[in-house]
Amino acid sequence: MSQRPLGRSGLSIAPLVFGGNVFGWTADEATSFRLIDVFVDGGFDAIDTADAYSVWVPGHEGGESETVIGRWLAAGGRRDRIKILTKVAKSPKRPGLSAANIVAALEDSLRRLNTDYVDLYQSHEDDAATPQDETLEAFDRLVKAGKVRAIGASNFSVDRLEASLKTSADKGLVRYESIQPKFNLYDRDEVEGPLADLAAREGVGIIPFYGLAAGFLTGKYRSEADLEGKARGRTVARDYLNEKGFRVLAALDEAAEATGATQAQVALAWIVAHPAITAPIASATSVAQLEELLAGVRLTLPPEVIATLDAAGR
Repeated sequence: MSQRPLGRSGLSIAPLVFGGNVFGWTADEATSFRLIDVFVDGGFDAIDTADAYSVWVPGHEGGESETVIGRWLAAGGRRDRIKILTKVAKSPKRPGLSAANIVAALEDSLRRLNTDYVDLYQSHEDDAATPQDETLEAFDRLVKAGKVRAIGASNFSVDRLEASLKTSADKGLVRYESIQPKFNLYDRDEVEGPLADLAAREGVGIIPFYGLAAGFLTGKYRSEADLEGKARGRTVARDYLNEKGFRVLAALDEAAEATGATQAQVALAWIVAHPAITAPIASATSVAQLEELLAGVRLTLPPEVIATLDAAGR
């Protein structure tokens, strides 16, 4: 599997990041282990998690996803075959980006992950109450200590990301090498435009989430009736069952027929082919789902199909 550089960090990753939010939640430990094995054996290597996953589940405290990954490593998974991307700031136990919290949260994550370093340590969200130089100085110390290889950001505005990059440059501190925004064939505003321009200019990698738009881009949900009993039904109905959404589905149907792929594979292949994107994040709760995603990453869309999809999603 070809590798893509992750910003200017010196790290490189295959063009799909496994969204580990499902580990210990909708995928139990045994299933999670199998998913990681299939993902890695398929030539992929980056797994995204966070200390806050999956605090939203009743009875969970956060850190469940990291714990599953750590147990996979303890059960014989090779650390050198995966790059672990985790995050700090949104855990109720370790909120924010103060220096003290970053250090404490990392120690918690390393213990759960059963490792002595994280490949990419990310700010899960911005923290306007903490000066950016305090946050970056803390990250810088962790990189110099060998506990973190590189840092990234998630859910930052373009202005705040740009300000952070300037602070790093001015003070000689480690800088954010990646950004995680929402991005898919329908939701394009967060990336296309100022963020893509900044990332290209500064050499920042973009690893977006929500690649299948809550499942809408699989083509399975085309009416209110299709959404009955679905956990994400309300989101899909509110955000995607509209004129633009139906236009996107029509283009996906056409592309699927032309390529012999599924709508989900086409939607993912379109993101992978986008010039601004390093690698999308996507998750699966079964081996069959994961194999479909991996096939989508390997799918090369003809230029005319990409053009048709581009036009439909604007």
